[in-house]
This record gives sequence, structure tokens and C-alpha cells, in this order.
Amino acid sequence: MIRIAYDELFSVLKSKLEKYGTNQEIAEECSRLLLENSIDGIYSHGVHRFPRIISYIQKGYIKPNNKPEKIGSFGAFERWDGNFGMGNTNAKMCMNRSIELARKYGIGCIAIRNTNHWMRGGTYGLQAADNGCIGICWSNTQPNMPAWGAEDRRIGNNPLIMCVPYKKGHVMMDGAMSQFSYGAIESARLAGKKLPVPGGFDSEGNITCDPAEIEKTWRVLPIGFWKGSSISILLDMIAATLSDGNTVTDVGKLSTDEYGLSQVFIAIDIENTFTNSERVVETIVEDIKASKRIKEDEEIYYPNEMTYETRAYNLKHGIPVNEEIWKTVLSL
Repeated sequence: MIRIAYDELFSVLKSKLEKYGTNQEIAEECSRLLLENSIDGIYSHGVHRFPRIISYIQKGYIKPNNKPEKIGSFGAFERWDGNFGMGNTNAKMCMNRSIELARKYGIGCIAIRNTNHWMRGGTYGLQAADNGCIGICWSNTQPNMPAWGAEDRRIGNNPLIMCVPYKKGHVMMDGAMSQFSYGAIESARLAGKKLPVPGGFDSEGNITCDPAEIEKTWRVLPIGFWKGSSISILLDMIAATLSDGNTVTDVGKLSTDEYGLSQVFIAIDIENTFTNSERVVETIVEDIKASKRIKEDEEIYYPNEMTYETRAYNLKHGIPVNEEIWKTVLSL
């Protein structure tokens, strides 16, 4: 990994997107969102994902200048079509609209079809929390995980995000339904590291911590084994039903690549509705951090707390980027 200043990275990503036909507004927003992911230490869904975005634009999967349009509504719920536009800018718009609905109704829900990979899902949970809302969102994916007890891939590792506002740093769970996302598996391989716990199966059918072996088989482990498998299936059903969009099965039929996804964004306005929310969060966080430690010198963190330390360090010292990926980005 090499460290590169924010301004240099932003300039390069923006210019490359514009070179491939993206208008200035969307190129700037997409680049900014990608860099925020890398700043927070989510390298697999930041700059490292950029060559794939360009590839999908070239293949016609991403139509970068297309914007979402509303196709139906019922009170606090709206259905949108993403028109195969840029996944992260589509997603930001959806959460913004959910927040607007939450200001009016207390809760807002947007379901979008025909959209693309949103990069880091946690971005939109934090977006809701920054606006005083609980944020809940999820996306389906291509079929990239076996159902529990199966060998072939028929379900997605559909990431789920839940985020609660907190004055000392928002509390958030951002996790795929596989033990490790494919982005995290790729990052481990690029770093020459093993996974800390088993994350899938090798070509011999054995449980393994080797990221390269898991990438060969595409047989990742669902979190909680059968429980993660069940949650994945339900998330897919709900997203496709609400958006009237593609299921994981449908996405798999489109291509061996991943596009045309269905996603759900929910915002709940607690800033203006639930006056005791800060006290509740503070009480729970304090109790967790008072836990008896297994190792005395290791801090107990609440979900997402470490992100803020990483953000501060990377803003000061530069954003880490894999050297080979950076060479690829420059050569595009």
C-alpha cells in the first residue's frame, strides 16, 4: 500500500470518469463517495473498486449519466427506477429522499430497482445518522453464496446496514451475509494475509482461511451458517418485492457480472420524534465498554467506533491505495 493525498486521488478519479463519458456533477459525487470509503479504511469498496466501475461503464452495465426516477408512491413509501445509473450516487439520492419522507411522516422508505453496486453500504447509514435519523438499508447481489447445505451458488451475500446516531460517533453495523464480503476477501489476498477466521471453502471442499482459495470456488460461508443463509433469502425477497425489481436469481441470469440490483433505504427520524434516544445509546455504549476484557490491553469497541480513528489517521497521513491497483487506475 502507498499513501496518496486526497486532492490527487480526487483529481485522477474525476478525470478518468469524465474521460469515459460521465458528466462533471456525477463524476465529482462518485469520486467523493469512493474516497470517503477509503478514508474510513474500507479500501475494498473505495479506490480499489474503481477499475471495475470503469469496466462496467465500458460494458454498458453502468449508464453513468442516468438518474433515478420515481415510478410510484404510497404515503411514506416510494418506488424508484435507477435506470442503471451510477450505484453510489443513486444510493445517496435514495437515502436523501428517505430522510425527506421521514421529516414529514416520521419514517421514510425508498425501494429502487435497476441500480448498480453502491460500493460501501455503510455510507448511507451514516448519511441518515448525520441527519438525525436511524438508517437501515440493504441490497441484493448476484448469486455468489450457497444456501446452507448447498454446494452451488443461488443466494446473495446481500449486505445489511443499521446505523443509529450518536454524538461521539455513530453506531453502525455494515455487514454482508457472508462471513467476509468478496471485497474484504480480495483485500486480504492483495495484502498477502490469511483471513482471521474461516471464510469459505477451498477447491477440495474444506473450510479455509485462504482468500485466494475462496475466490477460486466462490463458496463463501454465510454468517451464523443457516441463520445468515435465511436472512439473505428474506432480504432478497423483500427488496425485489418492494422495488418490483430483479431477484438474486434474475441478476444471475443477466450476466456473470453484477448489475441491475434491487435495494431498500429506510430512515426513521428520531431527532425530532424520540427525545430520549441519545440517553439510550449512551447507556448501552457505556455498559458495553465496561465489559470485563479477555485481554486487559485490548479495548472493547462499539460497532463502527474504530472507523473514526482510521479516518483521522488517513486524513493526516494520506489515503492507502494498493500500488498495483493505482498503476491500473493511472493507465485506464
